[in-house]
Amino acid sequence: MTNEQFLAGYGAAQAIPGPLFTFSAYLGTAMQSQPNGVAGAALALVAVFLPSFLLVIGVLPFWDVLRTRPALQSALQGINAAVVGLLLAALYRPVWTSAIESTSDFGLAMVALGLLMLWKWPPWLVVVLTAGGSSALAALAGM
Repeated sequence: MTNEQFLAGYGAAQAIPGPLFTFSAYLGTAMQSQPNGVAGAALALVAVFLPSFLLVIGVLPFWDVLRTRPALQSALQGINAAVVGLLLAALYRPVWTSAIESTSDFGLAMVALGLLMLWKWPPWLVVVLTAGGSSALAALAGM
């Protein structure tokens, strides 16, 4: 899979609910090695969902007791903080390092962020507008 294919799938998956699961299905479909296609997508989805299902099934009978323990509450807060760090690392590389190449790219990213965070536009619309803006910037740069 090329870097462009990876980033295209990543960007499209971010526009809809459940991006991690959508992206895993995309990766399973787009893989060059077997299984790929529908079988690869199904295998990737099972591989993403199965560990959490098994964890829930195993912990659920004890959850009422476990959630009252301060040590577990602290561990969950630490896990939440670690997830934020992992998401930022995934945003920086490969997304940021391959997508932001100029000040106009940075400006477009900031406009998209503003549309999402300040004006609460729907993510799918921001993705479409950002793709259009990127195409327009590329056309202007080619002139």
